[in-house]
Amino acid sequence: MRKLIVGAGTVLILAAFVLGRLSAQSPATAPAPSCNMCPAELISAEELAAYEAIAIARNLVDQQVRSIDIGKANVQIALVRRRVLDAPAPRSVAEHSLVTEVYYILSGSGTNVTGPDLIDRQQRPPDNAAVQRLNGPGSNSVGIRNGETQELEAGDVLVIPAGTGHQFTRIDDHITYLMVRVDPDKVVPLMDAADSAAYLSANRP
Repeated sequence: MRKLIVGAGTVLILAAFVLGRLSAQSPATAPAPSCNMCPAELISAEELAAYEAIAIARNLVDQQVRSIDIGKANVQIALVRRRVLDAPAPRSVAEHSLVTEVYYILSGSGTNVTGPDLIDRQQRPPDNAAVQRLNGPGSNSVGIRNGETQELEAGDVLVIPAGTGHQFTRIDDHITYLMVRVDPDKVVPLMDAADSAAYLSANRP
């Protein structure tokens, strides 16, 4: 019984010590939020489905849905749908110098080759639509030395750091994925829910 009492007492002392340390921490020493008083943003499944319908009807590949200021960076959400591909087009290796991309595969499947060692890299011009509206400065190349092959299907996630080349070499029927772009230099214009609604209204099939 005495051992139990001593053990319980030790636990109580340790708990009091920890609580005392926590309460002694001044709020001024806590890190300030990097996005102060920023609201959350919901993009509904219905809105994403509307973007996919436009992609199918108008044969569009990459559509920006949001571009949001989150304090120290911007983050973009896009809906991408690619059609069947038997072989890649010439100079179709893409690289985005300042923006990291994350793919979450929603449906379909395909093969993507990635790697940082690009062959015959050529910078995209500043007036390129993707540079201006989607992923900022970047380049296209004819190939990737020692590229890594990624077989993608629904449920997979692929992270492509800024500066890393990527190229679809095969797509079975189609591949649709949610794109998250991390934009620490804020090179991509902002796009809010009102901008999205206006885009959908103007392009709805």
